[in-house]
Amino acid sequence: MGDRVSEMYRAAELYYEQGATMDGVARHMRTSRSTVSRLLRDARESGIVRISLVRPEQRTAAGEVLAGMFGIEVHVIPVPDLVGDVERLRLVARAAAQRLAAYAAEAVDPVIGIAWGTTLEQVVHQLEPVPQSRATIVQINGAANPSTSGIPYAGMILQDAGRALGERVVQFPVPAFFDEAETRDVLWRERFVRRMLDLRRRMDVAVFSVGALSGQVASHVYAGGYLSGDEIADLEADGVVGDICTVMLRQDGSWADVAINRRASGMTPEELGAVPHRLCVVGSPGKTRALVGALRAGVVTDLVIDDASARNTVAVLRAG
Repeated sequence: MGDRVSEMYRAAELYYEQGATMDGVARHMRTSRSTVSRLLRDARESGIVRISLVRPEQRTAAGEVLAGMFGIEVHVIPVPDLVGDVERLRLVARAAAQRLAAYAAEAVDPVIGIAWGTTLEQVVHQLEPVPQSRATIVQINGAANPSTSGIPYAGMILQDAGRALGERVVQFPVPAFFDEAETRDVLWRERFVRRMLDLRRRMDVAVFSVGALSGQVASHVYAGGYLSGDEIADLEADGVVGDICTVMLRQDGSWADVAINRRASGMTPEELGAVPHRLCVVGSPGKTRALVGALRAGVVTDLVIDDASARNTVAVLRAG
């Protein structure tokens, strides 16, 4: 480091990590209090010091109901009533990013599966680097559609996660939905695909959200050209309320007989259920019905959710 940068770092270390007063830092560094003040200011502006407010989780009745009904960990994030949908999602994503980073810091060389979508884009964007983590980051589901390879979009999410948590990123360059189920079955026999599928089976943690067929914050799989209008209409007629990792499900948690799932590249609820830690992130009350389906399908072990969505979810469950 240059002399100035070294001084900024030392002053910040003494003040923020070791709890020294500004006068104490000045005495230790044999300089003036005003110089220490400038060093700390410059350390913050240069990014050496990052200060953030962490909104605490709350113990809420809705959270405890969900935890009790499904035997899962529920982390309810309080969001002010006047906050808009985008800010709501950002607050929930920040809390999820902190939980994911904490897991990566504690685990030994974990395999972490990352889905793509609006919510996960926010989660990985807010990940702080975990220097000691050596995670392998795996793409859970394909992202190609009729008009794009999906690689730039999904790749950005994976690379952001990789920069923060690991040293290896493994992409899954296949369609989100194949045109024909038979095509997927043939490709699934290829050696490189078998290696990918084996890596998915060895995941220690999967991080995903639920997609909703309708909602105030549009799910990327429905807004990004992955399904035609006729396909969406067919899903609605079949009682589908949303998806997990591009596998469609109904509000009662059923999914196996939904026709399009034979063409999907994502992990089924049965496959996800074998992953030890399954972190679901929900920051939109519009995803309530899809979340109910995911909970009933048994794919969630840890849920990070805003308080309004938690209350709505409990209301839907109690209504049957």
